[in-house]
Amino acid sequence: MKMNKLLSSIPDSYFKSAMAGEEAFGPLPLINLAVGIPDAETPEPILKRAAEALYQPENQRYGQFRGKQSFKAAIIDFYKRGYGVELEEENIALLYGTKSALVQFPMMFIEPGEGVYLPNPGYPDYAAGVELAKGVIYDLPLLAENGYLPDYDALDDEEQANARLMYLNYPSNPLGAVADRAFFDRTIERFKGTGTRIVHDFAYAPFSFEEKHPSILQSEGSLDCAIEIYSLSKGFNMSGFRSGFAVGNKEMINAINTYQDHTQTGMWGVVQEASTAALRHAGDILPVQKDTFSKRSRLVTEALLEMGIPINPIKGGIFGWIRVPEGFDGETFKAYLLRECSILVTPGIPFGSRGKYYIRISLAVGEVELKEVIELFKALQNLWKNDILH
Repeated sequence: MKMNKLLSSIPDSYFKSAMAGEEAFGPLPLINLAVGIPDAETPEPILKRAAEALYQPENQRYGQFRGKQSFKAAIIDFYKRGYGVELEEENIALLYGTKSALVQFPMMFIEPGEGVYLPNPGYPDYAAGVELAKGVIYDLPLLAENGYLPDYDALDDEEQANARLMYLNYPSNPLGAVADRAFFDRTIERFKGTGTRIVHDFAYAPFSFEEKHPSILQSEGSLDCAIEIYSLSKGFNMSGFRSGFAVGNKEMINAINTYQDHTQTGMWGVVQEASTAALRHAGDILPVQKDTFSKRSRLVTEALLEMGIPINPIKGGIFGWIRVPEGFDGETFKAYLLRECSILVTPGIPFGSRGKYYIRISLAVGEVELKEVIELFKALQNLWKNDILH
C-alpha cells in the first residue's frame, strides 16, 4: 500500500542518503565531513549508569508517560546552574531525540494555512514539519551583513500577522554563527504578546568558543512565548541514546506532552538514567567537548582563511560554511571534492536557497583527518584565486 499524498509530497531527507555510506569516491581513503555526529565515545559515568540501570526491574517495564522525577529534577538543576533559569516540571517535556520534536511541533501547534518562519540557511528538516502540518513556510533570511541574525524590521507585515511560529538555531547549523543575550532580549521583546511563538533549537549549546552561549530562556518574558530544544546527542556524545528535552512556555510544552501521551509510552528508563547522569556530570564532560571542537575550529578556520578560501568564521557549533569557487555550485563542488580528494561534504542547497553556492563541512572527525583535509585543500586553493562573490 502506498503512503498518502501528503507524506509522499515531502522530499526525502537529505541526511538519510548522506548517512547511507553509498557514495562512490576517488582513489584516497574517504574522509566523511558530511554528517555531524561527534566522534568521541560516550563518557564513562553515563555508560556506567546505563549499565546499572539496565538491570533495574523498573526499567524493564513501561514507565511513567511523562518521565522520571529524577530526570526532570536534573534538568531543572542543569538550567538553574548553567543559565540561572528557574523551571518547574510543567516547563519540561522529555524528547526521544530532538529532531522528532522539531519536525512534529508544527503539527501540534499550528492550523493548516498558518505560517512558520524558518531560518535560511537553516536545518533542512524544519521544513518537513511545516509541510506535514499543512502550514506555510516563511523565509527568515540570515545574511552576513547582519551577523547571520534575522532582521525583524524587514519582515513582511502580512506574513507576520499570519505567523504562529519562528524557528531559531544558535549556535547555527550550518553557519557556525552565534547570537548574544541582547539578540534574544530583542526577540522576546518583539514577539511576546503577538501570535508568534519562538522555538529555539539549542542542539549545539556547549559549542560556543568565545564565550558561553546564552539560553533564550534567560531573557525576561521568554517563558510567555518561547521554548528551547536541548539535545544530549552532541555535547555529551550520546547520539545513539536519542535523548533530549524541551523547556519553556507551559502551553507549548503541554502540546508536546499531550502529543506524546498519544504516540509514546514513555522514554526507556535506562535512557533517562543515563541522561540524568550526563546532566549531573556536565561540569566535567562539556568543557572537554568544547575544548576539543574549539581547537578544531581554530585549526580549520585559520588554515583555510590563510589560503584565501572563504569559510565563515566558526564561532560556535561543529560545522564550517564555505563558499565554493566560481564556476561551481554546492552540488557540483561536492562531486568534485569526492572525485578528486575523496572528501565527502554536504552541499548548501538542502539548507535553503541561500546555500546554493556553499558547502558545509563537519568538524566531527579527528585532528589527523582534519589536517589531511587542510593539505588537500591546499592543492585546491587556486580554484578560489581571483574569485568574486556569486
